[in-house]
This record gives sequence, structure tokens and C-alpha cells, in this order.
Amino acid sequence: MFSITVRDHIMIAHSFHGEVFGPAQRLHGATFLVDATFRREQLDDDNIVVDIGLATQELGAVVSELNYRNLDNEPDFAGINTSTEFLAKVIADRLAERIAKGALGEGARGLAGLTVTLHESHVAWASYERAL
Repeated sequence: MFSITVRDHIMIAHSFHGEVFGPAQRLHGATFLVDATFRREQLDDDNIVVDIGLATQELGAVVSELNYRNLDNEPDFAGINTSTEFLAKVIADRLAERIAKGALGEGARGLAGLTVTLHESHVAWASYERAL
């Protein structure tokens, strides 16, 4: 399996519901490094997994929809704990939608999978992996 990874970051504010979250139940900020890894079994006709420039551009477009937002005030997330794991899935699903619409070029239609990893810090991160 071949893969490429592109990186961006987001800064968000949010709060959580439930005792398991302790002090994070209060409004707080988070900054995440966001890695998107694109996978395919065979390279395309240009001998690449996907155009890195387009992948970087589309990841940037997806994270810009979340950047500098209080997720508690976003209608898409009303009543939802926007955990790191949950946000990794949101970003992966939004990237998958863009791939399906051709935003990463025709060659990207041959991608087998996508993994999005959000790094909370240098010691903790969460990922969501999905087929394409």
C-alpha cells in the first residue's frame, strides 16, 4: 500500500458534557495538528498516490471551516461532544466528499482509503480511518 500525508492545523474552542471530561466540561481551547493520509494499492498513471498540492489545498479548505470557531455554537455540532476522535471523523468524511466530487483530480478516484489524525500534543493523538 502506498501513502502520502499532508498536514495543517486548527484552533477551536469547545466544551464537553459528562463527568468523564472533568474540567474540560467548561469552555476551553484546543490546537490540533491535522494529518491526512491518503492510501492506494497501486500508483496512478503519473506514479503518484494523489497530487500533494491538491491534497494540501483541500485539507486546508476543510479545516478552515472549523478554524477559530467555538464548536459549541456551530449548528452541525449542537449537543455533540466534539472530541478529538469525533473531529477526526468529521474531517475525514468532509475530505471524502471532496474526493468523490473530483476536487483532488480524477486520479484520486483510485484511492483506497484515508486516515485523519488529530494531534492534541506531542504525547496524545486520535485517528479515524475510512475506506474510499
